Amino acid sequence: MHQPFPAKLPIEKPSDRELSAAMARLYDEWNPHEDRGNEFFSNFKFSRLEGFSREPNVSRRDPSKVIRIDGTYYVYYTCRRTEGPPSGYDNATDTIPSVDWDLADIWVASSEDGFTWNELGPATTRPPKGELGWRSNCTPDILIWKGRYYLYYQAYSQVIQFGDTCPVTVAESDTPEGPFKALGRPVVEQGTPEDWDSRCIHDPFPLIYKGKVYLYYKGSPGRDRGGENIIRAQGVAIADDPKGPFEKSRLNPVLNSGHETCLWPYREGIAALVSLDGPEKNTIQFAPDGLNFEMKALTQVPPIAPGPFVPDAFADNGDGRGITWGLCHINPDGGGAMSESVLARFDCDLSRDVDRPLFKRNNLRFNEDTYFQRVLELPGDFKQRIVRESDQVDSNTITHQSSIRKDL
Repeated sequence: MHQPFPAKLPIEKPSDRELSAAMARLYDEWNPHEDRGNEFFSNFKFSRLEGFSREPNVSRRDPSKVIRIDGTYYVYYTCRRTEGPPSGYDNATDTIPSVDWDLADIWVASSEDGFTWNELGPATTRPPKGELGWRSNCTPDILIWKGRYYLYYQAYSQVIQFGDTCPVTVAESDTPEGPFKALGRPVVEQGTPEDWDSRCIHDPFPLIYKGKVYLYYKGSPGRDRGGENIIRAQGVAIADDPKGPFEKSRLNPVLNSGHETCLWPYREGIAALVSLDGPEKNTIQFAPDGLNFEMKALTQVPPIAPGPFVPDAFADNGDGRGITWGLCHINPDGGGAMSESVLARFDCDLSRDVDRPLFKRNNLRFNEDTYFQRVLELPGDFKQRIVRESDQVDSNTITHQSSIRKDL
């Protein structure tokens, strides 16, 4: 007699019964304890930060990973202070930005607890017009190598337009507060016109892995992305020295999705939070070799532009411990490229050293402000279109059902 599948899930994959593809997948790709037993799963909780003033035409976004030096936390971020708000690609001037990260510099802030921050001022400033990065310096991340600090960032030498065009460069300092001295040349450049990263090298994210600098980045073919082209993907460039030369991995892209880079050493390999864009968006992935990533968990409401606190980002000991918090940015009005951004804190449980059951809960609930936010409201003309399409579908269904009844 056939025995139904038991309510109490066996810990090991049953070998004495035939399993559906879904139940086989539960054991082969996931685990019978679902999210509760998945070390790569976490929800994210968000907190407002103290110490960052709210001023007209001042925006803070794209925080770096957080580092801790002598008991003090430091973070680097894109800071735009302009005479007016972003005006779009066609209306930008030398003093009016096109988008939120145009006409920006990289600032640094410090904190004793990760919640209250003290802005210390620019870590780098834009050079004179005509030099690399004269238009905007943004989206930084930090590396510590042999006692020195290396700040990687996007360097724009033209007005930021749709699709962007920029390489990544680096600046160095003897202290975490800077000032940082810019190298003045790219360290990772765009690919050839037909390559997946032909227009942009975005979101540099350095880690020390296997004795080398692994600089992960997001690439894009720019204006022509989408359709038959890659929308978002991430690759890695590897070097023996922070100033290069960097060699792009022959396996690039190593991640097929993700709007921003967010990675950390985990066990013997590298873990990644992949969010917002691509077929594997909103997943947490793991590569035992730092290159071949596989999905390990799905997540809800991940942080935007996350910069995690990674205590062992540069330890390179083959025993990565994971992350528990970091900074990110949000748009208070729910907008995007044309909107002001503010920094926020996220907390999670993606660490081997803590156990936070609160962050392993799923089936999250949200208030009505989340569902009815401005960017999700249907404009009037689209509502009318939906009504027309619904009427057409109903009409076709009625016609089809009438035809079936006549045949019967």
